[in-house]
Amino acid sequence: MILHMPLLELTKINKNFGGVQALNDVSLTINEGEIYGLIGPNGAGKTTLFNVITGVYLPNNGRIKFDARSIVGRKPHQVATAGIARTFQNIRLFQNMTVMENVMVGMHAKTSTGSFGAIFNTKSARHEEKMIRTQSMRWLDYVGILTEADNLARNLSYGDQRRLEIARALATRPKLLALDEPAAGMNAIETEELKGLIQTIRTDGVSILLIEHDVKLIMNLCDRVAVLDYGQKIAEDVPQLVRKDPNVIQAYIGGELP
Repeated sequence: MILHMPLLELTKINKNFGGVQALNDVSLTINEGEIYGLIGPNGAGKTTLFNVITGVYLPNNGRIKFDARSIVGRKPHQVATAGIARTFQNIRLFQNMTVMENVMVGMHAKTSTGSFGAIFNTKSARHEEKMIRTQSMRWLDYVGILTEADNLARNLSYGDQRRLEIARALATRPKLLALDEPAAGMNAIETEELKGLIQTIRTDGVSILLIEHDVKLIMNLCDRVAVLDYGQKIAEDVPQLVRKDPNVIQAYIGGELP
């Protein structure tokens, strides 16, 4: 049996917005090489938890360790540099830039060329820019949209815009990829293709944190699943057990989950 080390550890995370407690003592651990699902009814706190992990929100209290180091208080770009990349529930692309340029933006987050090199177009800056373009093409090919490289992002189909977001996130070379409802708005064929892509990403060494309203996708894809309800974790286990948990069934108002 292969034992995987903890990659992301959350301990008693609390987040309040005024008098509303959005997260209440949420603890979870995501291991290296794992696809970890996060589900819950609308308003359960899933996106708030994502935003706490990725530095958008500062928790009121609690500990967050990534790769054995605390990331509490780090800004989103610092969290990304540490190795956590994310996509968003509402697609956030540079719509008037090309598909290639969108991925190149992601790669510039980890470039070494300083202001001098960029302004004076030094040899090292030119070399790095060529490398960025080559690697961007690789990521577009990886997610299956290389043929769209020179098109404007706004002209992509909805499913391909989701793929572009994933390519841009992967371009930062993350250890953990956090996907916020990547199947939203996809048809059945696109969802199945997305499932295959996520499995490939994991096989290639990137751990996955996945929020989804498509419970069937979560149950068929994830190694473990956590369930939030009113800001509290009410269940966490392998999908086969989570779907039968009485607390989960009650939270979703109705029989056993898919």
